[in-house]
Amino acid sequence: MTIHHLKTWPEFYGDTVRGDKPFDIRKDDRDFKVGDTLILEEFDPTKGKYTGHSQAFIVTYCLRKEPWVPKGYVAMGIKWVVMVRADEA
Repeated sequence: MTIHHLKTWPEFYGDTVRGDKPFDIRKDDRDFKVGDTLILEEFDPTKGKYTGHSQAFIVTYCLRKEPWVPKGYVAMGIKWVVMVRADEA
């Protein structure tokens, strides 16, 4: 399983963290697989910097070859993960 750190715009980050957007659509350039972890890191494009907010999600499903998924992209079902720091485990 691979961990992917991904830049995410504030409106999409908020919708995903609230559970309103339980999916992510990305360019398929990282060989995403079910079981991979996505670390979504909120990035403000108007300020050109990260906000410091991040959240982990597990990839639960991948769609690539359906006619409605653009070629070269992947639609992923994702599930929120509770993160625990190593010093708290």
